Amino acid sequence: MKSIYFKNFTATAAMVMASFFILALAFVFLGRSYVIRDRHESMAVNARVIAHTAVSISDDGTLYSWPLRMTLSSMAQASGDQLFLCDESGVVVSCSDMNLSCEHIGRHISGAEFSGLLKTGKLDKMTTLGGFYKAPHYVVAEVIPGMGVSGGNGYVFVSAEPRGMVAGWDTFLWVFLAASVAVMVLALILAFMTAKRMAKPLDDMAIATRKFAHGDFSARVKYDDRTDEVGALVSAFNTMADSLERSEQRRNDFIANVSHELKTPMTTISGFADGLLDGTIPKDRQDQYLVVIADETRRLSRLVRSMLDLSRMESAGSDLARRREFDLSEVVISTLLSFEARAADKKLDVDLQVPEHHINVLGDPDAITRVVYNLMDNAIKFAYPGSTLGVSLWKNDGKAYVSVRDTGETIPAEDLPFIFDRFHKSDRSRSLDRDGVGLGLYLVKRILNAHGEDIAVTSRDGVTDFVFTLTLAGEKR
Repeated sequence: MKSIYFKNFTATAAMVMASFFILALAFVFLGRSYVIRDRHESMAVNARVIAHTAVSISDDGTLYSWPLRMTLSSMAQASGDQLFLCDESGVVVSCSDMNLSCEHIGRHISGAEFSGLLKTGKLDKMTTLGGFYKAPHYVVAEVIPGMGVSGGNGYVFVSAEPRGMVAGWDTFLWVFLAASVAVMVLALILAFMTAKRMAKPLDDMAIATRKFAHGDFSARVKYDDRTDEVGALVSAFNTMADSLERSEQRRNDFIANVSHELKTPMTTISGFADGLLDGTIPKDRQDQYLVVIADETRRLSRLVRSMLDLSRMESAGSDLARRREFDLSEVVISTLLSFEARAADKKLDVDLQVPEHHINVLGDPDAITRVVYNLMDNAIKFAYPGSTLGVSLWKNDGKAYVSVRDTGETIPAEDLPFIFDRFHKSDRSRSLDRDGVGLGLYLVKRILNAHGEDIAVTSRDGVTDFVFTLTLAGEKR
């Protein structure tokens, strides 16, 4: 398969060559016509000048004057034309050829062209002058009044060979063609380099795409900070590649985490079930291990249910049609009441700080309720017995703020950046939380992100505080 830049170069080269060909044809035909027309006008001017000069410098009133012949010779050398004079009978009496034995003097001009000249007084055409020339010449003739034999009119003829008229043009044309070829070659070289430079990122993208198809998302396209359309395309491609690589990494992490979460309970269930079947476990202890099997089965059930809830709540949090104005104070208070029994069991002192007036926000009430529920569940789960559970609500600068804090073991600083990752569990939660599956805080983060909001966590001196925001109803987002 031909490379992209070769195809681009072929198309560019064809356009360049076609453009130069059209330009050359136009230049040749128009330029040649202009040169011939200009030379023709010059011949007509020379004929009129000679006619006036003959009248003014002839001493005897005839065309046989030697000064007149010298003038003809000088003008012929200057213009490159052939000049000669004839009387009314068509006999050549003077010529621009300085050779005294000029072959033209004494010859007779006849034919239809000369007859027409006698009638109209002008001649301007390509002709042989009735056989005077072997090949056609451009001929211009003018009347010289009263300069012929016996007081008749004389005539001045200015002629030029067609080749002579365009001789200078032919030289210029070859110079033009040589310059055009040089410019075209240079243009093709530049076109090749430009096409290659423009198409190289496309070739690299094609190679990277093939790597993507085989599961390698590490390929990137270099574009050297280009600001043209190709640079924008490459930048978008690399952004897409980064997104694909992150998605693939998240997928791999998800599979690894799910596998890890499923492995432990399934291994436990399988091992204890085999022990019960083969008699390894004594009958008097079978009930104990059946309880373990039941607990691990329920743990698997919670994992599957949490994953389904995660998918549903992520979808709900992104659904703009589900968002409406609701009272955040009511959600916080009602959710806290649902944990009353658990808080009492751990003898927690609940510090609730909610303003008396309503705080209305815009969002999906069910999704936000799940956020508050997960944060309170997490706080009660890890709070020290007899400690304080703090729940606060306030507003500031168009935002509502909700804080849920507990007093318990401090989360290690190195764990804080990953606290909202899927299936992430810090050491403290692994040691204390056998029921969790590591999806609660991840779901909180995803719901708030879908609402365009944020959440932050701090953990110092045993106090862990989660704070998230919501936009107040009526405020512009």
